[in-house]
Amino acid sequence: MDVLQVIPYFAERRGGDVNACMNVSRQLVRRGHHVTILTTDFELDKRRVDAVEASGINLVSFHSIANVQLLVVSPGVRKWLDKNIIGFDIAHLHTFRAYQNYLIHRYAKKYKIPYILQAHGSVLPFYQKRLQKKVYDLLWGRALLDDAARVIALTEHEAEQYKVMHVREEKIDIVPNGIDLSQYVHLPNTGTFKSRHSIENDAHVVLFLGRLHKIKGADLLIKAFARLAEKKDKLKLVIAGPDAGALAHLKKLTNSLEIRDLVLFTGPLYNQDKLEAYVDADVYVLPSVYEIFGITVLEACACGTPVIVTTECGIADLVQKFGCVVERDAGDLCNSIYKLLSNEKTRKKFAQKGKQFATEELPWAKIVERLEAIYTDVQATSREAGV
Repeated sequence: MDVLQVIPYFAERRGGDVNACMNVSRQLVRRGHHVTILTTDFELDKRRVDAVEASGINLVSFHSIANVQLLVVSPGVRKWLDKNIIGFDIAHLHTFRAYQNYLIHRYAKKYKIPYILQAHGSVLPFYQKRLQKKVYDLLWGRALLDDAARVIALTEHEAEQYKVMHVREEKIDIVPNGIDLSQYVHLPNTGTFKSRHSIENDAHVVLFLGRLHKIKGADLLIKAFARLAEKKDKLKLVIAGPDAGALAHLKKLTNSLEIRDLVLFTGPLYNQDKLEAYVDADVYVLPSVYEIFGITVLEACACGTPVIVTTECGIADLVQKFGCVVERDAGDLCNSIYKLLSNEKTRKKFAQKGKQFATEELPWAKIVERLEAIYTDVQATSREAGV
């Protein structure tokens, strides 16, 4: 099968959709398919490109002439699609509102190529850039959803969001993101992260890792941690991730709560540095306001770190099977962290359950088997319908 994967950017800092596109493509190649990733040069990560191409994937990037709040415009895609779209059996679009998706929709209809849309939590227009999203939906988004052969939801929560956008239930498949288990075979030695950042060996580390954006809820965690510090000694809160507009506010908050000395802002952590943080953390917390699928939760699980999420996280239904889910309230969050840190036996139980779930249920090879079955079914249905 010749598969076209489409994503408007290809940089590690952009998170889950890029990670999914890369890992799905790798697994498809291992299963004998031919895969091309269509993207742009916006924030293009050359090291990641080299790694992808070494895996046997063809990556084609086009110059972006404009970026309007991540609507990355790359007109060069048109000429390439004119010559190449007919050679693909199916297209898989990552993210929803993208200039590239608008073009794929046009060419897919013209040449009768079925496509699958995976919004990665971006389908509803209610949060941020609402006017821009509504304009896109009016011009292209509605048709993009209507003409998709299938849409992929990461969770039941996201499936409901597609329904709000009037996508028929029979077109929705729920397929979670996976995890690359090869990254967790050889974990760093315990204590490496603490030593590098001068954290006492017997201090309990509470970790948040993700973009420092208001939707991620790091401010709520800081408030909960301030309460925790009144009840427990030898604590460190680690806030790791690139600044996406919230860093100044978070630092100001730690100052106002008088816990500046107990909070470490590391900036973004990748690869080995990120694993060291997970390994030395006693608990990983994701208190997101709006998060369809926090891949960092699974990463923490794979490192043997117990996790806590709040009820508004889309991944909460999964976490209930192996971790703690609490109301999005500073007091509740504080109490949940306190209970975990105060009971080593409970921490170990949650750590074991989380690692087992991640390794048995969510390896990328298993996830892509399900996607491959969807591709095959879509192709068969399209042939029967004469598409």
